[in-house]
Amino acid sequence: MRGRREAARTRCLRSSAARGPGMAENRPPGPQATALVYDEDMTRVRLLWDDPECAIEGPERLTATYARLCHRGLAQRCVRLPAREATEEELQLVHSPEYVAVVKGTQTMSKEELQALAQQYDAVYFHPSTFPCARMAVGATLQLVDAVLTGAVGNGMALVRPPGHHSQRDAANGFCVFNNVAIAAEHAKRRHGLQRILIVDWDIHHGQGTQGVFENDPSVLYFSWHRYEHQSFWPRLRESDYDVVGQGPGRGFTVNVPWNKVGMKNADYVSVFLHVLLPLAIEFDPQLVLVSAGFDSGIGDPEGQMQATPECFAHLTLLLLPLAQGRLCAVLEGGYHLQSLAECVCLTLQTLLGDPVPALSGDPAPCLSSLESIQNVRAAHAPHWASLRHEDTGPVLNPSTWHGDGGHPPLGAQSIGTTERRGPLLDKFLSCPPAPPHTGIGLAAPDSAASLNLPPDILQEEGVTLSKEEAAMWSRLDSAFTQDQALGKLLALLDEILTGQVRAGIAMSPTVSAAMAVAVCRGLSCGVQRLLCVAIGDLDIPEDLRDNGRVLLLNMGGKDHPEASPFPSCICLSGHEATEPGTFLLALTSLILPVAYSFRPELVLVALGPGCGLRTLDMELLTRLLQGPAGGRMLLLLQNSELPLVEALAWALAGRALPCTLGPFPPASPKQALVVTRLCRQRQLDWPMLQVSVT
Repeated sequence: MRGRREAARTRCLRSSAARGPGMAENRPPGPQATALVYDEDMTRVRLLWDDPECAIEGPERLTATYARLCHRGLAQRCVRLPAREATEEELQLVHSPEYVAVVKGTQTMSKEELQALAQQYDAVYFHPSTFPCARMAVGATLQLVDAVLTGAVGNGMALVRPPGHHSQRDAANGFCVFNNVAIAAEHAKRRHGLQRILIVDWDIHHGQGTQGVFENDPSVLYFSWHRYEHQSFWPRLRESDYDVVGQGPGRGFTVNVPWNKVGMKNADYVSVFLHVLLPLAIEFDPQLVLVSAGFDSGIGDPEGQMQATPECFAHLTLLLLPLAQGRLCAVLEGGYHLQSLAECVCLTLQTLLGDPVPALSGDPAPCLSSLESIQNVRAAHAPHWASLRHEDTGPVLNPSTWHGDGGHPPLGAQSIGTTERRGPLLDKFLSCPPAPPHTGIGLAAPDSAASLNLPPDILQEEGVTLSKEEAAMWSRLDSAFTQDQALGKLLALLDEILTGQVRAGIAMSPTVSAAMAVAVCRGLSCGVQRLLCVAIGDLDIPEDLRDNGRVLLLNMGGKDHPEASPFPSCICLSGHEATEPGTFLLALTSLILPVAYSFRPELVLVALGPGCGLRTLDMELLTRLLQGPAGGRMLLLLQNSELPLVEALAWALAGRALPCTLGPFPPASPKQALVVTRLCRQRQLDWPMLQVSVT
């Protein structure tokens, strides 16, 4: 049957040539390109004396990671930017002239003098090449930021050492000499005139240096999660806790998520992004995203002792890319298990390059301790952010980790400098297959779509014949239209998605309700076990779709579907208010995405019916973010009258940055916020990632 379908269908490639499997893109510079900055000179610094605490920060961290990127063909697909040494004036954007002079003086010091100087700081070592190497780490970061902000590239990653986020104005700290990301933020403000910068610090240690630089500054939103364990884990600072939110005009712009136990998993990380970071970041509307990309928060790392697998960082990156028109710069911080570090970097860079993300593994339920942290952070920031103003739950007064396992770190893990460990579980996750191939986008649309500015490798479908069951369903659902070519094109496109020939696509139909039902039927008959159907607008939804254990239906904006649906696999948010911008944003981050990640679909079908009400930008955002839960396998179904929307959504599926920043989003009305919050609470036992509190 598959052979007959292929014979009956022709593809129209809109590019001049197709790449063979495994061929490098050799992507030229441009606003959609991804940059990589790496220089072997940053491997010159190494420990010259015996110090078990500092021994884990060695040049192998860079060489092993870069070798893995080359082995996977990822480095070859990037635009290579030359590194340079930052000027002393650039260093002094954050650091005092006196401190810069101290580090500069290490170039002529003896081994004994270097060791004596290092003892004046916490967990630091120096080398005669420390000053030029640290200057190059800063300069490489600035090269990346300049390239992104001038439009030479769209995003990128800087592989640098020494790391930076612990470094303070007058002090080295925790392997860090100069604060690469903090200097980059100040540089972006002063040279490029930026007014809003988001710093996401996913290293497992608190970046107290970065926090100290910007704690009074409302132009920088600083987010950090970190091992804390009630102030018993390094750097053991009171200012790392959730209720430290900034000072003066910067109150609300410091967001600390303390992990009070080890072993946090993928669901814990993604839940924090959905319920804390994304709502605040979208409201903040940054012009640039800087990621302090420490991968000691990944599985196997001896410092973090967490369980987040490499693909989790692909999902975190995907969730950040719709911000700031995709202008994202990831800068390496920590990461001390060489294989885990290399794999996590690979998955992050793949996502920046636009590859589909692998399915997220593991139990989709966040643990009790992470829910306590989420509840505490949301309570602390509710007074400062409209997106959390509906929050009515206070902080957890008696956290479970005071008395349960994980309240204190194991002996020997209370400071940086532990040793690398391996085990069967780690080997399993680090030997996982690479991400799905970056296949093309399909289009099943009228011939008039050829005049649109579409992605260059989009595939036009010709159509297939319906099965008897599908034809009967079409006739039953929509007798006003005969079985037409549009439906055959839709099913041909769906077949290609399910067989991996394309990863996503857009189909148009004169009657979306009936086409949606037939598409679901085809997906289930082809063996899809979990199909997420997001129906937006006034659509007629058959009862068998609402009560099918393999289909999860999310309906927004419908007229006749009560929120308290009797079907566990049907979630309805009715009324035209549901698609207003503020309500949509609240529903997206607190309902749609958490449910999707809990359900772990194999295919996502989004149907836009009459009276959809969403703006084009809303649909682009929804399209970008819903590609995560199903590993990019997505079909968008539109009315024929929505042809102008095809162009925007085709580019969103192809991974192009959103054409404008997201803000300002008006907050949801109190009434709508209550409706969404109540619906989330009603369904959180079915879909555990809806949880935002322990009450």
